[in-house]
Amino acid sequence: MATVLIVEDQEEILTLAQSFLEEQGHKTLSAATADDALAILTGSGAVDALFVDIILNGDTQAGLELAKRAVELKPGLKVVYSTGLSVTDDMKALVVPGSIILEKPYSEDELLTSLSVHFATGTQPYARD
Repeated sequence: MATVLIVEDQEEILTLAQSFLEEQGHKTLSAATADDALAILTGSGAVDALFVDIILNGDTQAGLELAKRAVELKPGLKVVYSTGLSVTDDMKALVVPGSIILEKPYSEDELLTSLSVHFATGTQPYARD
């Protein structure tokens, strides 16, 4: 199973996402800020996927910028975004190529399917190629 770094500033959502992923056998790491996430990503531990909220602590670009930096640090890192906003073509143009965007509220199945798609081949919902 994968090691997933969850970056979410809302504790309840972070806890729920961790629970969903850990129940399926994934290892989770967590951060509430982009800086905390970068510290984890630059450490020696393996991270296979990044699950990041697009808006962190009121900054509408924080999650987008973090994901771009994360992929620079760890090429091949899988990225799944979450957002409370409606997904638009403009938003899709800003995300890391090959990533997936989930709209909140998302279900456990949607989260798990998004990660499964990343670790297999196939069409990706809300993906940017």
